[in-house]
Amino acid sequence: MNKMKRFFEISWVVTESDAPVLLREFLKGKQISKAALTDIKFHGGALFVNEKEVTVRTSLSRGDVVKVHFPPEKQSESMKAESIPLDIVFEDEHFLAVNKPPGMPTIPSLYQPKGSLAAGVLFYYQQHGIPGTFHAVNRLDKDTSGIVLVAKHRYAHSLMSKQQREKTIQREYVALVHGDLEQNRGTITSPIGRNPDSIVERMVREDGQSSITHFEKVRYLSDHLISAVRLKLETGRTHQIRVHMASLGHPLVGDDLYGGSRELIGRQALHSETARFVHPFTGKEILIKVELPADMNRFMS
Repeated sequence: MNKMKRFFEISWVVTESDAPVLLREFLKGKQISKAALTDIKFHGGALFVNEKEVTVRTSLSRGDVVKVHFPPEKQSESMKAESIPLDIVFEDEHFLAVNKPPGMPTIPSLYQPKGSLAAGVLFYYQQHGIPGTFHAVNRLDKDTSGIVLVAKHRYAHSLMSKQQREKTIQREYVALVHGDLEQNRGTITSPIGRNPDSIVERMVREDGQSSITHFEKVRYLSDHLISAVRLKLETGRTHQIRVHMASLGHPLVGDDLYGGSRELIGRQALHSETARFVHPFTGKEILIKVELPADMNRFMS
């Protein structure tokens, strides 16, 4: 087992266009908030310029090397590390992307306290000396398969949360739905809210939250009377794809909560296939794609 690092650190070189500037303003430009600076000051972090510990009032010049030690992260008591195999499809010092299988919850719950993706990631961190806790950039329902992007530290998570708010993270899903869609492509804009008769179920309702789903029919699988559909989300409401497709009269195969049948597949046939985003530390576009799981792929092939 690798020795666990005490903290995460990141550094920058001050450029001519940055200087002169106070360290506080420089870090603000790197999207380190006042709350984060307070956390650094009082909870074991530190700020350095040219390897000398300083305060945010320090003046910076061109060529100075700024380094931030972020405070140690405490793992939630509700999350315990477990030795669970992970299908890691992307990794660098800031992020981890895992192809989550169907049936695995993203985080533990009262009903399924063990076997979560979070537990597997925490064990992986322990084995590889990664000091962070579990920061999911996106979450998938237990029975939805595909890409879950995880930030390895709070700063990376905050930068990706900003991208989420600005809707610059693009995700595509593949679903199998009952019936043959009349439209080959379209956009669903029906607002979604809670079903007042259920603590789990959502529904289309006029006073719900704005919800936008783009869909495209890939093909009609006439042998099974189902369609393969590719979907893109502009919003991320709970059960959004499931509710929107059911509202068209084409519930997901296996999704008995919203009117689908489990005769062909024993879970909602939904897979997060691709994720595309601009890496907040390198500026490069990252594209991650994973194959369909076996239970869905057998229909496509």
